[in-house]
Amino acid sequence: MYKIALIIVFMVTSVLSAQNNYEKGMQKAFDLWEEQKTEEAVNLFERIASAEPDNWLPSYYAAEVLVLDGFTILKDKEKLEAQLKRAQDFIDDATAISKGNPEILVMQALLHTVYVASDGATYGMTLSGKIVNLYATARGISPNNPRVLLSKAEWDMGAARYFGKDTAPFCKDVEKAVELFANFKPETKFHPNWGKDRAEEVLKSCKEN
Repeated sequence: MYKIALIIVFMVTSVLSAQNNYEKGMQKAFDLWEEQKTEEAVNLFERIASAEPDNWLPSYYAAEVLVLDGFTILKDKEKLEAQLKRAQDFIDDATAISKGNPEILVMQALLHTVYVASDGATYGMTLSGKIVNLYATARGISPNNPRVLLSKAEWDMGAARYFGKDTAPFCKDVEKAVELFANFKPETKFHPNWGKDRAEEVLKSCKEN
């Protein structure tokens, strides 16, 4: 009985220690990202992903860092291509762990959007339909996910501007996203919780136009 108790204590201690290391590592990666140390953040998320093979979040965030940074280097084609290919690998890893995950579907759509933003003539025709389908799938899975609604609305607005159409019809979706953000609670402190400030910013621009 004593040996069994010792084994249980050891197992619990090991689990708690691993969880503590995971949380410290994730927080450190977020801190590096906030400090705009993009490469260091991605590398740390990648190491955490290797240590957490059943957890989609580290790979998701590694992809997010690279995708969002991609919007800032649209003119550097060579660097952008390498960065987005790396991001795609992380998205593939996250998807393998968590299939049909609306958060990952949004990140995939955003990655495609970076390609379109960098060269609409080359990627617009091939990726626009995929982006629309990704958002439709994500919304079907999680209709009250504010990031799904916001990201889709921003894509629709961008497409409307490109074709010289009115963006106002999509403002209602942004307004709905703001309402959803007000009540959204992530599953854990490390689950995706971004977008609220962006939604409020877009809604403000809607009201000014």
